[in-house]
Amino acid sequence: MSDGPRRHVTDVDAKAVFVLDASALLCLLFGEPGADQVEMRLTGALVSVVNYHEVLAKLTDRGVDAAEAQMMLAELDIDIVPADRGQADVGGKLHPETRDIGLSLGDRSCLALALCRNATAVSADRAWEALDVGVVVELVR
Repeated sequence: MSDGPRRHVTDVDAKAVFVLDASALLCLLFGEPGADQVEMRLTGALVSVVNYHEVLAKLTDRGVDAAEAQMMLAELDIDIVPADRGQADVGGKLHPETRDIGLSLGDRSCLALALCRNATAVSADRAWEALDVGVVVELVR
């Protein structure tokens, strides 16, 4: 599959729909390089419930209270999309193409949601540069 351009982001298309990977959300929440690029994509952004769970887990691993972690994400005002069978089927098809570069279930969940919604996947994970799975990927760093 050809995914169109993979690009490092600087400008935002106002009509674009973005699906944020856990790495992008964590980049924003911890003020890491690329956080400004994630922030510019928050309006109307989507996140898979799997990635939401992953971010909550990472925040609590770093000592953030669970209730505070939930509040931090709620303040971002992004749409959390429940997983469904269609996304699971797409994610399953992605597994053979993504396992060799170490993508996780959460990564595939983000990509599957982006494919199902004809959206752009946003990640801070440089391993995504090697992707060729039919979705536009923007790397924030």
